[in-house]
Amino acid sequence: MDASRTQPLIELLRQQEMAALGTLRQGDPFVSMVPYALLPDGAVVIHVSRLATHTRDMEQHPGVSLLVMADRRPEVPAQALPRATLQGEARPCPPEAPEHAAARAAYLARFPDSEPIFGFSDFSLFLVRPRAVRFVGGFAQAWSITGDGYAQALAAAAPA
Repeated sequence: MDASRTQPLIELLRQQEMAALGTLRQGDPFVSMVPYALLPDGAVVIHVSRLATHTRDMEQHPGVSLLVMADRRPEVPAQALPRATLQGEARPCPPEAPEHAAARAAYLARFPDSEPIFGFSDFSLFLVRPRAVRFVGGFAQAWSITGDGYAQALAAAAPA
């Protein structure tokens, strides 16, 4: 997929800081809000508490979905708001993991005020590795891409 088509997706993911996280809770869908950062390989970094239900959900069933939406503007109908849904696997990223330092740095670069929370014993990093991405840029502007295609598009995009 060419860069002119994927650039709006990459810009959306880089501009927004919050995502709706969909997990399975006892077999039923559960949605919560998470701040996120991106790694250069396309992984989504989230920093979550073990006290949160979504963390327990991810530990029991790593299949998740993230929804990232553009900010609402009065001149754009709600149904035409740009948005991306990323489906993938959420896995813990413990301090001994090779990606931990980069994931922590990416998260703190985006959310420097969260530095003290890294000292809380109940908080940990998770990485969501997208296996599929669906982007809707507006009316009649929807397309899908594989996780590998998304990672390649992100790597090829101009630096943030």
